[in-house]
Amino acid sequence: MTNAPSDTDAHRYPIGRFERQPTISADARAEHVARIAALPSGLTAALQGISEAQFDMPYRQEGWTIRQLVHHVADSHLNAYIRLKLALTEHEPTIKPYDQDAWVELADVRTVSPQVSLAMLTAVHERWVATMRGMTEDQFGRSFYHPENGRMTVDQMLALYAWHGDHHVAHIVNALRS
Repeated sequence: MTNAPSDTDAHRYPIGRFERQPTISADARAEHVARIAALPSGLTAALQGISEAQFDMPYRQEGWTIRQLVHHVADSHLNAYIRLKLALTEHEPTIKPYDQDAWVELADVRTVSPQVSLAMLTAVHERWVATMRGMTEDQFGRSFYHPENGRMTVDQMLALYAWHGDHHVAHIVNALRS
């Protein structure tokens, strides 16, 4: 018997599942910040030359469309930026989760160009990265409470969102390759 990922897992998790680490080294942190900084240009490159019809194709069988995925990444990373600011300015705040499946069904996702979310993502990431680059070592150890994921440090959140961006860019690249 093998523990190889199933074909479904490979499509759902093209770069593997996220694994939260209890501690994050300074080198790993720098890599996470760099990956977050690079996401807008990586997503832009992945979407280069995409047609309107391709925006409306699912990125995997029974998955969201590429349009929904682009809007989701912007929504998710905007939430992450807000969560960072809450963690830096409040003592272990409890953050509010949101129903991402419901969000991608809202009218703005159907009617607003994905380019708008790409521009929003670019702007949010500029502010997010500037905030991270100005943080002290102690600030990366601050934490918040996520009702679904438990207590998380800022370092753990940054690792998650570095993975999250790469994860969804891989979805788009793979979908457009097929």
